[in-house]
Amino acid sequence: MMSFLMMLLSYLVLLINVLIGVAFLTLYERKVLGYVQMRKGPNKMGIMGILQPFSDAIKLFSKEYLMSYNFNYYFYLVSPLFMLMLSLFIWILVPFMFNLWEMNLGVLFLLSVLSISVYFTMYSGWSSNSVYSLLGSLRAIAQTISYEVSLAMILIIFIFLVDSFNFYEMVVYQLNLPMMFYMLPLFFMFSVSSIAELNRSPFDFVEGESELVSGFNIEYASGMFAFLFLAEYSMILFFSMMWMLLFWGSLWFNMVSYIFIMLFFSLIILIRGTYPRFRYDMLMSLAWKKFLPFILTYLIFILGVKVFDCFMIM
Repeated sequence: MMSFLMMLLSYLVLLINVLIGVAFLTLYERKVLGYVQMRKGPNKMGIMGILQPFSDAIKLFSKEYLMSYNFNYYFYLVSPLFMLMLSLFIWILVPFMFNLWEMNLGVLFLLSVLSISVYFTMYSGWSSNSVYSLLGSLRAIAQTISYEVSLAMILIIFIFLVDSFNFYEMVVYQLNLPMMFYMLPLFFMFSVSSIAELNRSPFDFVEGESELVSGFNIEYASGMFAFLFLAEYSMILFFSMMWMLLFWGSLWFNMVSYIFIMLFFSLIILIRGTYPRFRYDMLMSLAWKKFLPFILTYLIFILGVKVFDCFMIM
């Protein structure tokens, strides 16, 4: 019983830290985008705008919430809550020092959560019975499913290399030499695939200003929109952590690890501030005609290296 309570307490501490980190990362993104566009960003609330995230949260949760008569209420209300729940639940995969559990099939759990989250994107777009939100959710689903294939294949390459589904063992495997040095092409493809998976610029086709306004979340306001916003930024922070875990493999998360996580998150923000939006057909062509053949070739190469290694041991 005591071990279960300690496990629950450690997970609760992790969730609180993630939510606080998400709050300040939104401030960090607004400040960086402000300097990219040669302006200040939020700087009025508190010292250098440090209280701005809490001000935004109070404003969002205190706004009036309007619902139309033709909404499918249950799906409409439940979808943002489940999206936030999944984006926080996935953090149990990260091998922190104070975690009291270790998931041996972590990669399968990651792929399962990413696949399930597609359903709630679909429900949140469909349940409001708006043409714009439905079209935005269809775009998001097509984009997410396409780039999940690339992410899954890259993770399969890591599984063959490490001979394990466990993220902790992937970290231990890189104690002597990080995979960044001999998996650099995969690092770039994983970065692009994860940005597309997160629906971030330049792959933010969910938010076409000329035709969709805000995509699948166009009918959401107040607290429900805040839940969607928190879920999105929690997944961005998680993927920044995944970049560091898979390609740098720093054990126990020292200060260098957090610097790398901030660098990856800063890269996502700078890409948003500099690159224009892709064309949709180019996005699909990149996934199926460029990334997938290259990753399959790389997988065959890794399998060849593993077979050669087995013959050398024999």
